[in-house]
Amino acid sequence: MSWDQVKAYLAGIPWMTIAGAAGRVLAILVLAWIVLKVLKHALARMQRRLERRAEAEGESYKESHRRSETLVSLLRQGLFIVVWVLAILTILKELGLDIAPILAGAGVVGLAVGFGAQNLVRDVISGFFMILENQVRVGDVAIINGQGGLVEAVNFRTVVLRDLAGTMHVFPNGTITTLANMTYGWSGYVFEIGVAYKEDTDRVVEVLRSVAEELRADPEHGHDILEAVEIFGVDQFADSAVVIKGRIKTRPLQQWAVGREFLRRVKQAFDREGIEIPFPHRTLYVGEGQPDWVKQLGGQGSTGPAIEAGEPEDAG
Repeated sequence: MSWDQVKAYLAGIPWMTIAGAAGRVLAILVLAWIVLKVLKHALARMQRRLERRAEAEGESYKESHRRSETLVSLLRQGLFIVVWVLAILTILKELGLDIAPILAGAGVVGLAVGFGAQNLVRDVISGFFMILENQVRVGDVAIINGQGGLVEAVNFRTVVLRDLAGTMHVFPNGTITTLANMTYGWSGYVFEIGVAYKEDTDRVVEVLRSVAEELRADPEHGHDILEAVEIFGVDQFADSAVVIKGRIKTRPLQQWAVGREFLRRVKQAFDREGIEIPFPHRTLYVGEGQPDWVKQLGGQGSTGPAIEAGEPEDAG
């Protein structure tokens, strides 16, 4: 091919059109890069804000950082994919390619994937909002769908609980209908203490309050108690006891240890003060047609004297 033929061929190429298309493609790439930078900066600010909010609620930095990093990573990947897909489709259109078949094919594939993986999509979306709203965290004690246990893992698809017996329970996020977090922010030990009907309830309340204050001043358990004890008062008249109800606010996960120590000290205080913790009583009525020895114990007839049954104070 001679030089004149090369020049004629090059002269026939629409350089202005190519330059214009190249400029538009470059502008699209630059715009996509700028958008990604802005999104990255915005997601970083979002992550810092989530971490500050979690730390203000008492969550450790390690846990808050891991949770926020998981959220931001998922958002970053999704947004980056969307931006690059739009940029590539726009570039293909600028190059003169028909993108309608591509969009149609992507729609069919997306529809097929959506039908086949709808449960997975539901689980991921539910898990995303669960983590975003900080409903439950690793280390919490929660009741999910009626099953309680320690939260060992919170993922985008599943939540893992381990109960007191060591059994692991895995719940897909999309199937969680009820979630009760027992250790979010603070916990509470609710006590119901029964005393005999003959006891002065005001005096019993004062003893309970005194025991709670001593426990709050204790160097081993005091730092786990957040506030002074709340005693709601007489809650019910049971079969053999007057029940007094109250609550102790504690740090998360510490309500059971504080509650056990509180009950131990209440028993000791009641013994010192001579306050009776009653045992159940049953009243037996002796009817007609009973053996003679029963009649001698309970009297004659269905309306005879009653026999009080209960645990003896001294079995020896």
